Formats: sequence, structure tokens, C-alpha cells
Amino acid sequence: MMNEIFRLVGNATGETLVMVFASTLFSLLLGLPLGIILCVTGPEEQGGIISKPLLNNVMGRIVNVLRSFPFIILMILLFPLSRIIVGTSIGTVATIVPLSIAAAPFVARIIESALKEVDPGVVQAARAMGSTPMQIILKVLLPEAMPALVSGVTLTIINLIGYSAMAGAIGGGGLGDLAIRYGYQRFRPDVMFFSVVVILILVECIQLIGNTLSARLMAKR
Repeated sequence: MMNEIFRLVGNATGETLVMVFASTLFSLLLGLPLGIILCVTGPEEQGGIISKPLLNNVMGRIVNVLRSFPFIILMILLFPLSRIIVGTSIGTVATIVPLSIAAAPFVARIIESALKEVDPGVVQAARAMGSTPMQIILKVLLPEAMPALVSGVTLTIINLIGYSAMAGAIGGGGLGDLAIRYGYQRFRPDVMFFSVVVILILVECIQLIGNTLSARLMAKR
């Protein structure tokens, strides 16, 4: 009995890790440039180095709309896109698509917030030395904001673990799917218990690693 539970939970944990870390990577690829644009095109008094109010307002509203969608609804709406990209709308690989798109606006706001926390004096000094906007972004804003960025990525991963568990309700695979199909629908509270315990352990481990990395980066500044 226990061997079966360990096998099921082990396989589901592997699926969850694949979903979470793949979607984290893709959400960063989507959200990082978006967050940078939101920061640098904002008002000058808020750290905007290329102030574009109209662009900033439009992109900000798009991000807000995407963030307001409940994940389950967004996942259902993105079934056709998942089929186009990976050939199916259910399973571990298919879930990466909606997870990435759901997390990208969240990542963008985290990036924007982290960059805005950079000391304006450092940015002004870089501009006074003749640095281009791209040089300011790459050599000033991102390095100075790195501790906050690491904390933001940590929070993103934890949120994606929660999203991946919700995706199990509609065939997303992973620990959420295991807890629902084997634990709830087949009346196996032991399977549900171990699934929840593993999710909690994953969250605690990710939080610990993120806090440690962020603290080390802060100490090196």
C-alpha cells in the first residue's frame, strides 16, 4: 500500500516540478521585458527613464486585465492555444502554456515594483555620466534590484505551485490531479494527505532557498 502511494506521489511530484519550473522560465521570458517596459516608460518622478505615458497606461491596463482572470477560467479559455502549441489541452505539458501566461502579468508587476525600488540617485548618477537607457537598465537597474527580483521569482514559483494544484481539477496532472482523482474521487484520504504534505514541503523549500539567495545578494551590495 505504502509503496503504491510513494510511487504515485513521486510521479506526481515530478510532473509538478516540470510544470512549475518550465512555466517559471517561460513566464520570466514574457514578464521580464514587460516589467522593464512598465518601469522605464512610467512618469519620471516614479523612475521612468523613457517616459511614455500612453504606452505605460495601455500596457498597465492589459496587465491588470490578465491578472484579474481566475486561473481555472483562464486555463479553459487557453485550451485551444494549448492544442495548437503542444497538440493537447490536458496533461503536464499542456498545462505549462496557461501557467506561463497566467504568471507573466504577475511577474511583470513584480519586476516593475523591484526596479522602482532602486535608489533614484544611482539612476541619476548613471544618466549624468552619459549612460544610455539600455545601459542603465542592464548595468544599474537590474543589478541593484537583484535581491528584490529573487524574492519576486520565489513568490512566483510558490504561486505557480498553487496554480498547478488547481490545474489538477481539469486534468492538469501533478499533485493536484493526484489529490483529486485518487484522493477525493476514489475516497483515498491517505493519497490526498501525502499530496498536500509534499506541496507544503515544496513551498517551504522554495521559500527557504529564495530567502537565502536574496539575503546573500543583499549582503554583497
